[in-house]
Amino acid sequence: MNIGVLGGTFDPVHNGHLIVAEEAITRLNLAEVIFVPAGQPWLKADIPILPAEHRLQMLRLALADKPQFNLSTMEIERAGPSYTVDTITELQGQLKAEDELFFILGWGSLVELPQWRDVPRLIQLCYFVAVPRPGVTRPNLKTLEASIPGVSQRVMLMDKPYIDISASDIRDRVARGLSVRHLVPEPVNRYIKEHGLYVT
Repeated sequence: MNIGVLGGTFDPVHNGHLIVAEEAITRLNLAEVIFVPAGQPWLKADIPILPAEHRLQMLRLALADKPQFNLSTMEIERAGPSYTVDTITELQGQLKAEDELFFILGWGSLVELPQWRDVPRLIQLCYFVAVPRPGVTRPNLKTLEASIPGVSQRVMLMDKPYIDISASDIRDRVARGLSVRHLVPEPVNRYIKEHGLYVT
């Protein structure tokens, strides 16, 4: 079975996340996509994020009517910084030997891969599915290969979907009193309003 993994802070989860997951299911014949919200993302240590309870509840609302999307709280529950290699290792332990994991990330994150923890082991544990992001140049796999030998055999570069939605833009729009109902699932939009999230 092929299983997708989509990590992130999900602050908040938005339509772009869902579209990317749906595209990955179709293109890669995935049985499911597991959404893994970060506990303490080490690459964003200086950026304040909402408490986990709010991010988790918005994810639950967004995924409620999508049976192929599932939620894992392992990074929230794990103490200390969130490292992808630990998450993928833990997921592998829950799967059958023949199952394959496909870690979904943006082009920009793929370029940062050499900075990640224990990358040589990580590329043996899963495939990487890199999706385009506005303003981000298509990654050069030859350059990446020079830093991480073998990585080019484990990466799939997708040319779509091209989603121009970002969580930072959503937070900014809410703070300015602008509507985000076209950017997030309606239950998430209601939750943001009801709890006064992102209002400065």
